[in-house]
Amino acid sequence: MGGFSFKNITFMLIIFLFLCFSNMEISNARRVGKHWRQSTSLYKKKGKIHGSRHHNGNAGKSKQKAPSLKAPPSPPTVAVPPPALPPPNKGEENAPESTVYNVLDFGAKGDGKTDDTKAFQAAWAAACKVEASTVNVPAQYVFLVGPISFSGPYCQHNIVFQLDGTIIAPTGSSHWGSGLLQWLQFTKLVGLTIKGSGTIDGNGAVWWQSSPYEDDPLDDQSKLIIPLNGTFGHKPPTPITSSLGGKMPSIKPTALRFYGSFNVTVTGIIIQNSPQCHLKFDNCIGVSVYNFSVSSPGDSPNTDGIHLQNSKDVLIRSSNIACGDDCVSIQTGCTNVYVHNVNCGPGHGISIGGLGKENTKACVSNITVRDIIMHNTMNGVRIKTWQGGSGSVQNIQFSNIQVSEVQLPIVIDQFYCDKMKCKNQTSAVALSGINFENIRGTYTVKPVHLACSDNMPCTDVTLTNIQLKPQQERYHMYDPFCWQTFGQLYSPTIPPVQCLMVGKPSSNKIQGDNDSC
Repeated sequence: MGGFSFKNITFMLIIFLFLCFSNMEISNARRVGKHWRQSTSLYKKKGKIHGSRHHNGNAGKSKQKAPSLKAPPSPPTVAVPPPALPPPNKGEENAPESTVYNVLDFGAKGDGKTDDTKAFQAAWAAACKVEASTVNVPAQYVFLVGPISFSGPYCQHNIVFQLDGTIIAPTGSSHWGSGLLQWLQFTKLVGLTIKGSGTIDGNGAVWWQSSPYEDDPLDDQSKLIIPLNGTFGHKPPTPITSSLGGKMPSIKPTALRFYGSFNVTVTGIIIQNSPQCHLKFDNCIGVSVYNFSVSSPGDSPNTDGIHLQNSKDVLIRSSNIACGDDCVSIQTGCTNVYVHNVNCGPGHGISIGGLGKENTKACVSNITVRDIIMHNTMNGVRIKTWQGGSGSVQNIQFSNIQVSEVQLPIVIDQFYCDKMKCKNQTSAVALSGINFENIRGTYTVKPVHLACSDNMPCTDVTLTNIQLKPQQERYHMYDPFCWQTFGQLYSPTIPPVQCLMVGKPSSNKIQGDNDSC
């Protein structure tokens, strides 16, 4: 009995000590857990307040590490911190004033005499930092602005250049140095829109008159236009100096140029009297031009309306273009271009090329030009390439073209030369899949001129519903002309184009690697 009692007493004592020790640990753990939850909740609140006041500038300095103690497996109640508020949107305060940058607020005078270039630069620098901001050029002001570049690529997206006033170019030679290729330039931007009811005026007359015409390249089709009296039109104006003294440089600027940009829109504005090309897109993807106007004299040299180069996914519509060269010029590297509902004239028509100059490779494809009205232009729709070039022009559609007093309504010229004489060369840009459909109206020199390469004849050229009637004016008139042009007539033409050869050439050169695009 004694041994049994001693063992029982010892066992009960061990259980008693174990229970006392366990109760003490649980009590301590609860107290420590409660303190840990309170300290971490307070830490989060303090850190959040600090960050919101100082934009997290020194938030790292105020952070404290929470104790390394672990919470108990089943805490009774956990304090949940309030949800974090999202950061404020840019320009949220005082919107929309904070996202509209009026050039007048940056020092522009708008009197047509004071140089406002720096004010425009400052307004752009501010807008560049804010997505979907607006640079406002207000109506009823005339802003004298020198050469300027509105540059990315670090600008925010979707900036709007709201042009309701007038921007004019300086007429003094001192502003241009030895000459510049552009006046107003936008580079490496995404989602830029230029819109409004305003005007960009290049003051081109001082350039055209200050430089003799022999400095400018000729349009090769002008060699086909021979007046009845044997003289070649009016004489160029006598060179004069600019209004502020000094001869203008021979390099003439484009009025408005876009380079390396995505999703660009130009709408509503007028560009007039550009020294050279009016609106140019280089290396752009996603271009939309509509409700747009160009206005320059028909004898202003090399003043293309819209010039495209190395650009794709382009839409040009519902616009009026009057200039001294091509209303729309489509150069190498262009694909997926759609031009419709455009009034062209005066000018040199809508042209693809010249391509392949100085033995270069040119690639153009998927071009549609339709629903066009042309009046008093040199050409209607045209493809022009240089001898010695390579590459290809494919899948071209010219349709629903209404011409009136157009000298040469339908042109393919693979012997293009902007000098009086050029070197004969055998290689050529390959032309195929060229469709002329529903082209009607009056011509004054020659209805159809299709001059293709001996070494690389044009193939798959189709003519459908061509009705062109002569209108005697002051030029010698000619019958349709074809050379090395193969294709199909899908309906009778007026006048008959009997020179088009049906089918394919018997010895058509197979394109090599240098010809393919």
